[in-house]
Amino acid sequence: MGIVFKQSFNNTLILFLGFTIGGLNVLFLYTHFLEAEYFGLITFLLSTANMIMPLIVFGMQHTIIKFFSAYQHKQEQDNFLLTAVLLPMLIIIPLAFLGVIFYQQIATFLARENMIIEKYTYTIFFTAIFMGYFEVFYAWSRVQMKSVFGNFIKEVFARICVSVLLFAVYFGWIDAEQFIYAVVIVYLLRMIIMKVYALNLYAPKIEWKGLPKNIKEILSFSLYIIMAGSAGTVLLEIDKFMIPQMKHIAEVAYYSVGVYIASVIGIPSRAMQQIINPITARELNKNNMVEVENLYQKSSLNLLIVGGLLFLLINTNIEDLYRIIDREEYSVGIYVVLVISIAELIKLSIGTNGAILTNSRYYKILFYYAIGMAISVVVLNRILIDFMGIQGAALATLMVVALFSLLKVIYVSKKMKMQPFTAKTMLLLLIISIMFMIFYFIDLPFNAYLNILIKSSLITVVFLFLVIKLKLSLDINLMIDRYFK
Repeated sequence: MGIVFKQSFNNTLILFLGFTIGGLNVLFLYTHFLEAEYFGLITFLLSTANMIMPLIVFGMQHTIIKFFSAYQHKQEQDNFLLTAVLLPMLIIIPLAFLGVIFYQQIATFLARENMIIEKYTYTIFFTAIFMGYFEVFYAWSRVQMKSVFGNFIKEVFARICVSVLLFAVYFGWIDAEQFIYAVVIVYLLRMIIMKVYALNLYAPKIEWKGLPKNIKEILSFSLYIIMAGSAGTVLLEIDKFMIPQMKHIAEVAYYSVGVYIASVIGIPSRAMQQIINPITARELNKNNMVEVENLYQKSSLNLLIVGGLLFLLINTNIEDLYRIIDREEYSVGIYVVLVISIAELIKLSIGTNGAILTNSRYYKILFYYAIGMAISVVVLNRILIDFMGIQGAALATLMVVALFSLLKVIYVSKKMKMQPFTAKTMLLLLIISIMFMIFYFIDLPFNAYLNILIKSSLITVVFLFLVIKLKLSLDINLMIDRYFK
């Protein structure tokens, strides 16, 4: 088993494990053990820290991956890694200085609608540092071809710690305020563990020889990554940041639960990207455009099949799922689940579009798309949250994802003469739509668990029967033939 496949397989298992533990936390432990106000607060603090993290570490996690292998001698590699660790200090120290001077103004601004934020504002900065340096040392280990342990610490460790802390709140060992500080400490501990592991894999000689010879190229790339990375993070996190600026902070909790449920649909894409992206890059480097287009269309169709099934299972059972959660105030997120689910389906439908653009000579267009998406989602959130609340935040995300996904498809079509959709795509979307309209309005009279089991079984059998009978995916039919002759 090759190292790439082996680590991709292990990382996929870790991803699902982390998502399962995260689901337990978000859907049950947070909602039952912590007041919605504090659930919303921790979500706001972590999302804000995540948004400023690329700036805090100057994009060094990406710079390490890009440039480390370019150095041929250990001395050069050692010097580069030391530079990558020290360069973020040129941003962290001035920001810390400005933060101390203007702390009250910053805290007052962030807490103008929810005073609970003011007391914890400084934790955003420290959490961003811990998050950023974790990514730096994770990249340090990845260039040594060791990604599984870091992925486990990233996806599973922190979530397990949060589970333990939530139980500690439930049993009265700590209170909600102490929980907030404890979560920040978890991110510090996560960073320290990653640092120790990375240094154990590769310990550079502590003898700085000055800036690397290609420092201008490093700074240029890092600046580009900061801008593109920050803009991309804004799209993912800005709604959780903006909601407390306009509504009560508890609504962030209601919104987060809905988003987390819908994000299950995106798991197949995250799992496939670890395998399909390197293949796409290889075929582009070989200028094998026939195979690139083949991967483009296959990934689009196969992801849409798996994502479509998850879409149906989630949204036709959503009312029963919220009955299981058993917190009536959280049910306002049902509409959020549907809207974000559609956005996730759209992202799945464009398949390897992102991998094609990233690994082609047209990669710079992603920077402009990221900036456009960030600006669009901020403007739309400002308008729609004020008008529709958290449903408006979800709608803003859907509109931006739909528009820029279409623009990316059109761009690749014009520049490279390929697109991801076929007649089978249209047929598949028709099947998903019809099944949703039928099963959504079926209201079974049993308890929530039995309702979900019965309806999910029916949907799975009917959906897979149609996919296989209509031969929508050659890959799926070949797999069925192989294992179920």
